[in-house]
Amino acid sequence: MSIDYDGRSFRNTGYPPGEDAPVGHYRHEGDLLWARFDGGPVRRGSLNGLVAADGKLEFTYTMVLADGEVVAGRCWSTPEILADGRIRLNERWERYGAGASSGESALEEVLT
Repeated sequence: MSIDYDGRSFRNTGYPPGEDAPVGHYRHEGDLLWARFDGGPVRRGSLNGLVAADGKLEFTYTMVLADGEVVAGRCWSTPEILADGRIRLNERWERYGAGASSGESALEEVLT
């Protein structure tokens, strides 16, 4: 499954509709992926990584939260095409440092 992520935006599904949530604005060129994101508790974030031939993503991320915490980690995302044609990214992530943790989350494409 070849996916072009360039120019797409994705919103964290862990927030109710209408609530301020982190939204990422993705760029994609060749196998390189990068994005900026903010919203909800995230003042500013960025990611850099790779897109595999099957559309899976592997990247590192950094972000500054509203409370001043600086966070860094790594993420692996598997794309899923939803019935309406949008992309859902099913993520497995790990966070490093004092607040080290790991978990799973999902992002869904925001159509503009």
